[in-house]
Amino acid sequence: MTVIIDTWHWFLQGAHWSGDLGIWQRLGQHLYYVLVSLIIAALIAQTLGILFGYLQRGAFLAINLFNIGQAFPSLGIILLCIMLFGFNDVPVFIALVALAIPPMLTNTFVGISQADRTLHDAAKAMGMTPLQALLKVRIPLAMPLIFAGVRTSLLQLIATAVVAAYAGLDGLGRFLIDGLGQRDFPQVIAGSLVVSLLAVGCELLMSLIARRWFALTLPAAR
Repeated sequence: MTVIIDTWHWFLQGAHWSGDLGIWQRLGQHLYYVLVSLIIAALIAQTLGILFGYLQRGAFLAINLFNIGQAFPSLGIILLCIMLFGFNDVPVFIALVALAIPPMLTNTFVGISQADRTLHDAAKAMGMTPLQALLKVRIPLAMPLIFAGVRTSLLQLIATAVVAAYAGLDGLGRFLIDGLGQRDFPQVIAGSLVVSLLAVGCELLMSLIARRWFALTLPAAR
């Protein structure tokens, strides 16, 4: 009970919200790691997923190859990359991108490869080229699965980006690492709560975007 009260008092202190060490600054740094990693991973995963789904070959090897990245702990990848690249953003981004690619790659491949063949054949019968059928029929039909992969990767990145603090970088993970080092448990709990609330907020936002987007686009795709 005392820890809960101390955590509440920690949140009430204005110094913990503002400045270079405050929550808002750390939150912005955390989102920077997450969003940059998500964009890089999406560019790789979506491109490969669409390509393999369209060609119907090479996906098994690629998906399992990228899944190896999930078999290794993110902290282990960061420490290995620190030995190679030093203390900078590169080790963190490599670990986070490796974590984010598999869900998006798998969902994109499945969505493209299993798109309604009847609609795809009808599009070609209407004179569409294979590329037009891919862009105007298969990808729109696959968007719910593709978007679900992005949501999964986003939540994993939000939870895992705290490891940036182990590389000497910033972000919300600093509250956990510094709090543990100082035995400041209210700070640790507060940092964990902020990360959790960020994940919940992003999930709700992505859910809202998905409902609005698909309500507008899927009728047209059909």
